[in-house]
Amino acid sequence: MENEVPLKVEFETDVATLRRKAGQWLRLRREKLGLSQRDLARLVNIEYYTFISQIEAGRGRVPSDRLIFWARALEMDPREFAITLMQFYDPHTHRLIFQENNELID
Repeated sequence: MENEVPLKVEFETDVATLRRKAGQWLRLRREKLGLSQRDLARLVNIEYYTFISQIEAGRGRVPSDRLIFWARALEMDPREFAITLMQFYDPHTHRLIFQENNELID
């Protein structure tokens, strides 16, 4: 999978920082495909393109029940898309599932 933002997300617990990083990753992917925020909103069946802007700014997240639609719109494998966003949105669960060293962090 070709990515614009490194997928190795440093273990970070600050939700705001992680959401901004997720938004940056999504924006770069959208721009790489030549899509405007309005285009993406139409493709994922969202009435207001400002919702895309909010997500890309880190003030929201892609709803889990809409991941498959976003993945298709951004021309990504849905599983890889969900795993990538999980790194940002739920780093603790991602780490437990996908990393070999699962030592507890105080």
